[in-house]
Amino acid sequence: MESVEKECGALGGLFQAIVNDMKSSYPVWEDFSAKATKLHSQLRTTILAAVAFLDAFQKVADMATNSRGATRDIGSALTRMCMRHRSIEAKLRHFTNALMEGLVTPLQDRIEEWKKTANQLDKDHAKEYKRSRQEIKRKSLDTIKLQKKARKGSANHLQLH
Repeated sequence: MESVEKECGALGGLFQAIVNDMKSSYPVWEDFSAKATKLHSQLRTTILAAVAFLDAFQKVADMATNSRGATRDIGSALTRMCMRHRSIEAKLRHFTNALMEGLVTPLQDRIEEWKKTANQLDKDHAKEYKRSRQEIKRKSLDTIKLQKKARKGSANHLQLH
């Protein structure tokens, strides 16, 4: 019976360690979420600045393209370069949206749920663990009593013969 109690204690301790790890990780996840939100905000600002810059750059390229002489070739080259930079801006916009929609928002939605679940698991485990230990102790005592009775019965039986 003692080995059963040790195993229960070990499993209970392991479960408690996992729950404690979950609880202690909240600040890290919340910090990560806050920093990712700030990054998202900064990237949006960067995108707005890049769009404004590329619009101005496109005006320069259009002006050069619409002029007479050798600057037309420069204007065409500037237009191609502007288009490549707009492609980079589109990828940055895609990354920024994916960061928020694919990572930060679902994470923020889950953090509170994780907290509630971990706290409920902890409460349920403590109650069930206490009840199980009491039951094991009671059955252990019952077993010891029955073993004593069995020994007395066999001793009485040997004395009669």
